[in-house]
Amino acid sequence: MTTPPRNPKIKAVFFDFMGTCLDWHSGVLSALPASIPPAAASSLAITWRHTYFAANAARLAANLAPENIDTTLRTTLLHVLNQPPHSEHRSLFLGEDKQDPIARCVAAFHSMPAWPDVPDAIAGLKGAGYEVFVFANGSPRLQLDLCRSSGLGFDMLFSSELLGVYKPARESYERVLAFVKVRPEEAVQVAAHAYDTRGAKEVGMRTVYVRRWTDDVDEDMEVVKGENDVFLEDMSGVVEAIARL
Repeated sequence: MTTPPRNPKIKAVFFDFMGTCLDWHSGVLSALPASIPPAAASSLAITWRHTYFAANAARLAANLAPENIDTTLRTTLLHVLNQPPHSEHRSLFLGEDKQDPIARCVAAFHSMPAWPDVPDAIAGLKGAGYEVFVFANGSPRLQLDLCRSSGLGFDMLFSSELLGVYKPARESYERVLAFVKVRPEEAVQVAAHAYDTRGAKEVGMRTVYVRRWTDDVDEDMEVVKGENDVFLEDMSGVVEAIARL
């Protein structure tokens, strides 16, 4: 049997989507009630986002199938609005004489701008001959909507709903690699989430961590730097970094 090369050529680059490629924070703030002060709105958005992560992790731990992301987002926002300090804004979302503000906030997750450094990074990777994929928790409908709203284009979109399991479950990475027909050492996971790059490392993928101020607020970045093949403050150097792997 032929032994795979020690440093094989990278063939596939997988991107986490929300947070890594997209400025979800700005998108959510645009949908929150305008009367919420900016600092409180930002705190609410970040708490909601991390409550959503916790809900996914709980379903994965309970061996449950992925839930439709819109359902999870609605449930977790309601949970956040029932807890102080965000409960003081609850009436702004639940007034009977208003259109459904919660539905508007959930819908905002389907229309997010790309971070400014991302379009050139994706174009550069494609120009260098790499296959470029979205590989993220969520649904096909969400990812299609986000590609349209952000203007980003990928070779294929892989979601937890499509794969039948959330990241960072090992089988999630194994399934996406099997679909694309590349070995783990021929693939790179690019993410702004340490749980994601850790999951990719466990199956033998290379990892590029991109720091985003909106995500991993509880992670020790010095630890994260040591865990990954590449640590970037933005995506402006991602093409060169992957070429060196």
